[in-house]
Amino acid sequence: MNDYLLERKSSVFKALAHPVRLAIAERLIEGERCVCEIAAEFPFDRTTISKHLAVLRSAGVIRDRKEGLNVYYSLSLRCLGRLLSCLDDSIRNELLSAVRALKEPGPDTSPE
Repeated sequence: MNDYLLERKSSVFKALAHPVRLAIAERLIEGERCVCEIAAEFPFDRTTISKHLAVLRSAGVIRDRKEGLNVYYSLSLRCLGRLLSCLDDSIRNELLSAVRALKEPGPDTSPE
């Protein structure tokens, strides 16, 4: 069972490892969207976006539903928003620390 869990988690992270797929997932945190809305937000043709959506769906990150001629996507992983928020906070803190370190005078910066 442990191997299965590791494989499933790995497939989710692999699906999210592409910047476009991660951006799609982040947009879906805000709520369900039609594929036409998602495609309009990226400078790629709809076929490329559909392929990215298929990877995310296959990994279980998102789900789809059809309503008439439209296909709507939403997150399957409700916890993804918390995970990405945690990552955002960690990265921001890392950057702030790096900026503070650059602003602090070092031992070699004293006037002679």
